[in-house]
Amino acid sequence: MALKGLIFDCDGVMIDSTDANRQFYNLILEHYGLPPMRKDQERYCFMATSAQALESLLPKELHPEIAHMGRDVVNYRQKIMPLVKIYPGFLDFVQVLHNHGIRMAVLTNRTEGGMQAVLDIFSLPPYFDPVVTASKARPKPAPDGALSILRAWNCTAQDVLYVGDSATDQETARAAGIPFVAFHPAIPLNADMTVFSWAELQERLQPQFLRQ
Repeated sequence: MALKGLIFDCDGVMIDSTDANRQFYNLILEHYGLPPMRKDQERYCFMATSAQALESLLPKELHPEIAHMGRDVVNYRQKIMPLVKIYPGFLDFVQVLHNHGIRMAVLTNRTEGGMQAVLDIFSLPPYFDPVVTASKARPKPAPDGALSILRAWNCTAQDVLYVGDSATDQETARAAGIPFVAFHPAIPLNADMTVFSWAELQERLQPQFLRQ
């Protein structure tokens, strides 16, 4: 069956936000006189929503303030977004998909505002539709967002690929029945395909492009 669409995770796939996320959470911890994240905390926070991450890092009495921390404690757009980098080769790969008529969507545990900041700052082309955030659907690994994309595209799970970098993405893809591509994973994942660059994925998908 010809490939009809790709669903992308955002952080660790479209963008390299490791340094940015580390800085964001550590600045908030510093603001409240708390120590920086440990490695095990980083691993969780880099996969979770920002609210889930901050709930795990901060004492319960601060939880009511979490919704405003990206504005009132750390200005996310000014202090954090300049540290975010687009993955080399991603824009070229996206253009190839577009040229072959392959649909693209984003499924992320970012909030609506956090994802919009990425789209705006990097002037990403308007090829991603829909863009499903944690503001619109239950956060991953719940399959709700992935299934909503399949409905929007009127596709079956086997018509598309889900590209992610974490165990959370793997669980999401499996729960939705979508073949999973692990992109530059930090740990080995149980994926249908593992690649370490966009050029490699483009090469692996070349037979699919020829069917378009």
